[in-house]
Amino acid sequence: MPRFAANLTMMYADLPFLDRFEAAAKDGFKAVEYLLPYAYPAAELAARLKANGLQQVLFNTPPGGQNSEGFNAAWALGDRGTASVPGREAEFRAGFVHALHYADALDCPRVHAMVGLRAQHASTQEADRTLVSNLKWAATQAAKAGRDVLIEPINKRSVPGFHLNRQDRAHAIVQAVDAPNVKVQMDLFHCQIVEGDLSTKIAQYLPTGRVGHFQIAEVPNRHEPGTGELNWDHLFQLIDQVSQSCGWDGWIGCEYNPADSTPGGTSRGLAWARPYM
Repeated sequence: MPRFAANLTMMYADLPFLDRFEAAAKDGFKAVEYLLPYAYPAAELAARLKANGLQQVLFNTPPGGQNSEGFNAAWALGDRGTASVPGREAEFRAGFVHALHYADALDCPRVHAMVGLRAQHASTQEADRTLVSNLKWAATQAAKAGRDVLIEPINKRSVPGFHLNRQDRAHAIVQAVDAPNVKVQMDLFHCQIVEGDLSTKIAQYLPTGRVGHFQIAEVPNRHEPGTGELNWDHLFQLIDQVSQSCGWDGWIGCEYNPADSTPGGTSRGLAWARPYM
C-alpha cells in the first residue's frame, strides 16, 4: 500500500509551522517532508518528530547562500537552487554540507539537491556539466552519511526558467553521475504538466531503481487529489503494483495546497487519503 508523507510547508498552513507536526500525526500520517528546515534549530525539529511519532523523509538543500543568514534569505531573493549554476559551486557545497547536518539530526534518509534556474550566461550543456559535477561531489559526501541525493524536474509554469523539466533528462543526469545514491524525485504534478502519460512513466522509471521519492498534487490547481483531472486511484494502484514487483519501498509526498484554506481545511480535505492511511 502506498505510504504518504505530509508536506508541512503546504499543508496545515493555518497553523504555525511547528504545530503542523502534531496536526499531521493526528490525521494519521507517519512521515513528513517540507521545503526548508533552516529557519528552525535542528534539535527543535527532531523533538517535534519524536514527540509525534513521525519520520522525516525529505527536505531541500538551501536554495542559495553560503551561511545561515544567506540560506534563509535566498528563497525570498528568488533563488531556487545552485546545483546547475556555473560559478556558484561554493554556494552549492556550503549549502549541501549544511543540509547534511540537518539530515543527521533529523535522521532523514534523503535530501533534495535543488537544481536551480538556468543561468543567463550558461548554455544547456554547461548547466548540465555543472550539475553532474556538483552531484558527483554531493554523492560522495552523502554516501559517507548514508544519505541519498535527489534531483527534481519542475515545470516552467510553476517555476519559470527552471533548468530541469523532464523525466528523461533527469534520468540521463543521474546515469551520468553514476552513483547509486543519486536518484530522481518524481513529482507527478510537474510530470503531468510537462509530459503527461503518467502511467507509462511510472511503469518505465520506477523499476530502474533511480526513483527515490514521489510527490503528488492535483492538476491543474495543485490541490489535493480528487479536485482535478487525474485518476488517482489508478495511479496509486499502479505505484503499489510496480513497487511490489521491483521492491521499491519509498514514500509519496503530499506536496499540495489544500483547496480549503480555512482553519481545519487540510484535515477536511483528506477524504482521498483515508483508504490508504
